[in-house]
Amino acid sequence: MQLASVLTPLSAENLQLAAQCGVTDIVSRYPVGGMAQLMETQRLIESFGLRLSVVEGYLPIENIKIGADDGTELQAVKNLLHDMAELGIPLLCYNFMAGTDWVRTQLNAPERGGAKTTAFRLQDVERARSLSQTAASVDGAHIEAPALWSHLERFLNEVIPVAERCGVTLAMHPDDPPLPVFLGKARIMNSVENFEKLMTLVPSPANKICFCQGTFAEMGVDIPAAIRRLGPHIRYVHFRDVRGTADDFIETFHDNGPTDMAEAIRAYREVGFTGCLRPDHVPQLVGEDDGEPGYTMKGRLFAYGYIRGLLHATEPL
Repeated sequence: MQLASVLTPLSAENLQLAAQCGVTDIVSRYPVGGMAQLMETQRLIESFGLRLSVVEGYLPIENIKIGADDGTELQAVKNLLHDMAELGIPLLCYNFMAGTDWVRTQLNAPERGGAKTTAFRLQDVERARSLSQTAASVDGAHIEAPALWSHLERFLNEVIPVAERCGVTLAMHPDDPPLPVFLGKARIMNSVENFEKLMTLVPSPANKICFCQGTFAEMGVDIPAAIRRLGPHIRYVHFRDVRGTADDFIETFHDNGPTDMAEAIRAYREVGFTGCLRPDHVPQLVGEDDGEPGYTMKGRLFAYGYIRGLLHATEPL
């Protein structure tokens, strides 16, 4: 397994800290500036002896999700795949949440020692909606699960052949939170069974899974068992934990949640996973109140050490 990380900001200081802590691979956000930006990002990362291995987040595919793309977004994804192939970047992580990305209702929930973490309560969302005069969904348009599945299948049939030719793997991130419906729009990447359906929708070595442990934990599944069940299809891991359920949960320190994290690492080893594994959604520690919730650096440093310890402790004899 390769210890990877997203860095916010992607600065020289953070890159040096990551390298000092044993990180080998870096995750970059969607390059709005195209190939030139991607090349510049790769050069910066490589100057610290690290690899740019994953592009993840903020892909321009919202119209694809709701079936309203005129071809512009589809072409942007295909262009990105070609750019990634040229630069040797092997993995693209995406999600199919219509109308939103990951959502939290509290950004300063208390964790150990007064650290601040993020939390979600569906009840708070419903209360806010009941007091609002806005429509039931983000943009006023509802969408049902069959339509989402249809749009996803159409998208994959278009991009997976391109990904195969480019040697790039697409890894689907689960819906966060994994509710059946959120803000008037259905969600479909919200169960182990639906991820199995995804794998059969367009079977391909380029159609794989981002196993976000926290989101699967929100589904209420046993994490090591789910890893073993989906193992052949897992190509990327978000290593985190939560306490609670899909409609009411709080993020935890990596060592302070209900999941047996050592057993999770053993499960990845058992299924032969050797890809990028990165910490995700860390608590904000003292002095980081101005940082982006979930993505500050001190908590990430703690996570690097914890994960490296688990990796070393679970190495086969």
